[in-house]
Amino acid sequence: MSGKFELNAETRSEKGTGASRRLRRAGKVPGILYGAGKEPVMLSFDHDALWHHTRHEAFYTSILSIKLDGKVIDQAILRDLHMHPYKPKVAHVDLQRVSATERLHLPVPLHFINQESAPGVKLQGGLVAHLVTEVDVSCLPSQLPEFLTVDVGNLHVGESIHLSNLTLPEGVPRTDLAHGNDLAIVTITVVREVAEPEPAPAAEVAAPAPAPEAEAPKKEGK
Repeated sequence: MSGKFELNAETRSEKGTGASRRLRRAGKVPGILYGAGKEPVMLSFDHDALWHHTRHEAFYTSILSIKLDGKVIDQAILRDLHMHPYKPKVAHVDLQRVSATERLHLPVPLHFINQESAPGVKLQGGLVAHLVTEVDVSCLPSQLPEFLTVDVGNLHVGESIHLSNLTLPEGVPRTDLAHGNDLAIVTITVVREVAEPEPAPAAEVAAPAPAPEAEAPKKEGK
């Protein structure tokens, strides 16, 4: 089950780049809430509170409670987060309303455990290679997992864990697997030593050829 996050919102009526710029200068983040057959609503959020939430991985796969004037008006998921081009600041946020009876399609992060104790690493000196870091799932909001655990503890070099090997909560199918795509998620590869090339032998420096002797100038006849 996903974590619990609340976003305190304020309504905003002004549109456009200038209005959004003024909000950001005031420490606010412009956003929009849409979906579930309702009209889109333009909102703004406190930047620092929102930024704090974005530091948590669970924020991206949680059902968010949107509060207006202290009352929860909707449940939503994060659909897009626009960041400042070069500053650690949130520029805009897109939120999609959720319905308790409608399935969601979301990527869920993978957490890999027991990597150092895997025989392929501990005994065979291999390296763990993460081929996939998140998996698309389809489920009701109440079934949405915060993350999925992948136990690497039994892998040897050359072995892999596939999408079909994952254990998911009941009622949470893997979207890719439903389409017949059984992706490899993690494998242990051999560490190959690359021999350093031997330095080429120094080329012998040829002795300079002796300069030709200068001929004596011929005397012209008188």
